Amino acid sequence: MTSRGERALVLGGGGLTGIAWLYGMLTGLAEQGVDLSRADLVVGTSAGSAVGANVACGRDLDELYATQLVTGTGEVAASAGRGLALRMARAALLGPRGAQQVRARIGRMALATDTVPEQERLDIMESRLGGAVWPSDRDLQVTAVDAHTGEFRALDRDSGMTLVEAVAASCAVPGVWPPVTALGTRWVDGGVRSMANADLAAGYERVVVLAPLTSGFGAMAKPRTQVEALAASSKAVLLSPDEAARKAFGSNVLDPAQRPPSARAGRAQAAAVAAQVRAVWN
Repeated sequence: MTSRGERALVLGGGGLTGIAWLYGMLTGLAEQGVDLSRADLVVGTSAGSAVGANVACGRDLDELYATQLVTGTGEVAASAGRGLALRMARAALLGPRGAQQVRARIGRMALATDTVPEQERLDIMESRLGGAVWPSDRDLQVTAVDAHTGEFRALDRDSGMTLVEAVAASCAVPGVWPPVTALGTRWVDGGVRSMANADLAAGYERVVVLAPLTSGFGAMAKPRTQVEALAASSKAVLLSPDEAARKAFGSNVLDPAQRPPSARAGRAQAAAVAAQVRAVWN
């Protein structure tokens, strides 16, 4: 395969605790001399889309990490418990098993769910991004799924969406947050296809995948499977939360109260894995 570029950073989904862990990992790795923020390609899915957008736009990692240690930031607590998992599984398994067909059923479930107003979510995304717009000096791809058709899209600066709309779409967890209206349709979380969508980094020489959640069911591609495929032609590594980080996440990844311990756990974990990442990145 012809190389598309040198370095790609892939950031997966994982709720508010995932955002915090990602910022902790990125900050901790930079402290160890492994700066992932200068990637040629940044791929963000769900939680990773918000982090990836800020990283690709050049915002200061230390400042971003510090935001995760502050309480009362306006983030709304939600639940991603067993009930949601059952509804997702039902939508995925009851009907034709084609990947796009499954995503369309999950999208219909999301469209039928009563949630907070869409504008409220857009305002939260605006606050997460601090006025950032699509970067012009690197490739940022934000993943989302058309709620009506199940079509998967890697959104970029030429997609016709604002960066806030794209990140809000990628973070629109089905059954929890409202699908986002853009480009004449409604969009839900890119994690419906894969929690990382690491295959978008195919063709890059060096790939680091940070995946707060690594699960997948039905037609969803698991991050580990995608990274194993990448490793056939690239230097690639997958990192996910260690035991201490998983404990810090608690039982609800959408609980803003768990952000500070999750961020600290990510920063601590970075020191333990820096050599492994350095061997790929540098």
